[in-house]
Formats: sequence, C-alpha cells, structure tokens
Amino acid sequence: MIATRTDLAMEAFENTEGGALPGVRLSHWETDGIRVTEVLVTDNEAARQLGKPKGSYLTLECPLLKERDPDARLALAALLAEEIDRILPQDDGSAPVLVVGLGNRAITPDSRGPGVVDRTLVTRHMLSGPHAQNNMKSVCAIAPGVLGITGIESMELVEALVKALKPRAILCVDSLAARDSRRIGSTIQLTDTGIQPGAGVGNHRKPLTRESVGTPVISVGMPTVIYAATLAKDAFAWLNAQTGDDEPHEAALEDMEKTLLSGEIGEMIVTPREIDAIVQDAAGIIASGINRALQPALSEAEIAAMMN
Repeated sequence: MIATRTDLAMEAFENTEGGALPGVRLSHWETDGIRVTEVLVTDNEAARQLGKPKGSYLTLECPLLKERDPDARLALAALLAEEIDRILPQDDGSAPVLVVGLGNRAITPDSRGPGVVDRTLVTRHMLSGPHAQNNMKSVCAIAPGVLGITGIESMELVEALVKALKPRAILCVDSLAARDSRRIGSTIQLTDTGIQPGAGVGNHRKPLTRESVGTPVISVGMPTVIYAATLAKDAFAWLNAQTGDDEPHEAALEDMEKTLLSGEIGEMIVTPREIDAIVQDAAGIIASGINRALQPALSEAEIAAMMN
C-alpha cells in the first residue's frame, strides 16, 4: 500500500507491516488521563522507512481536549512542561531560548505557531538594567511568517538570529497533518529532531535542525489537518466492513489509493469546522507548557496572569 501522509511518528510506525521495525523502540504509558507514546528511532534504515529523522518522538494524546475539559487542559500543559524541561539543554545562565512560531496567521489551521508566540513570556529585554527580574530565564520569540508573504525563508531568519543571539536552544511550534482525524486537536507531538516547515501540507521548506543551524532544535506540534485522500480511503474501508463482505479487497483499496493520491484530491487537505476554537485552545495549552518549562521560578498563577 502507498504510505499515507502523516507528521506523527507514532502513526508512521502504526503503518509499518507487522507493527514492528528494527531500529525503532516503542513505549506506552498513561498519566492523568493522557496517553503517552514514545517512538525512539535509533538507526538510519529505520529512519528511512519511517520517513522520520533519528531521534525521540513523544506523543501526548488527550481526547478530553475536544470537550474543552479544563482539568485535561491543565494536566496536558503541565505534562508538556515537564517533557520540554527534560530535553532542554542545561541553562548556562546567560544564553536565551528562542521560540519560533511557524505558520501563516491568515490561515487558521496554519496559525498555531504565531498564536503560541503571542502568548509566550518573552523576557530577554527584562534581564538587564535597574529593574531586572532575577528570577526569570532569558526567552525571546519570533513568528517569521511564510515565504509567500515575506519573501524570506523561515530558515534564513532563524540562521540570522542564531548568529546574533547564540541561543542555548530553539523551540519551534508548528501545525501538523495527521493520519487519524481523531487526533486533530487532541494530540501533541514533541521531538528533539527539529522540524521541516510546511511538511504537514506538502510544502517542503529548508529544515530547522541542529545540523542546519548549529543549535539544538526542539519542535512541538499539533495536528490541524488531514489529507482528503486518507478520509476517502478510510470511508471506503468502513463501507466495505459494513456490508459484511469478508472477501479481501487489498488490491481494490490500493488501486483506489493510487488514483486518489495521483489526482488533485491527493493534495487536498481537510480541517474540522471548529478549527478556530481548536487552534485558540491549543495555542494557550502549548504556550502554557512552554512558559512553565522556561520559567520554573514562576508559579502557575503568575504565569497565567502574565499570559492574560
């Protein structure tokens, strides 16, 4: 079968034959109602087969987010903060963390990154002078926009900022594409492998990775879209199952998938009608997690007050 497009490493692993792949370690656990899956890609051949660089991919799934459950949102933000803090390089006391919000403000499913930057506590400018806040860590942020609007690659801007700021780490936030529509708005992926802007919608740009910018790059993303071809294929399989026909139809499914992916529908992406609320809620959750991880000396109440 043709590989279905997804930015989630756990979904790419689920699509492998037999549910196992040498060079990949899979772990599951649950905490506070959040299902956590870690996919650890350890060799180049496994990375090639999955279509994901070597590294750690942590997926946090919380279905209650779709119900806008306040306790679930707090729990997810707290867990995200813990995991970001775990993989951040050690603070040397001076170098800032640079938060990069990728995406297009004018397109709702792609506006997650800029929305998170708007709610990130930026402090680099507050750490010098007579009123310096000694309990805060240095953080700066940018939403570079998209090439079609600015005429500048996100990578070019980040490279320039790295030279000027020499950050200890870059934290990228972007929107992703999922294989399973149930994961839209309810799943966060955290990885230490960096990110390729635009990958979720097939618009590949230069990657933001440790190798490309010389600084550790951590990425946080949540699915906001799914490919129409994926939905069509799933609908076909569901209808087939409802008929009670036990005959194998793998060949028919593969032919249909090839036709869909080779036509215009193969490049069409779909998003839920409630995407405005999904993006707004997710921006608050992710920004809260980032702020907690980057400002450990501040209380939850202080961070919430500064975000509002």
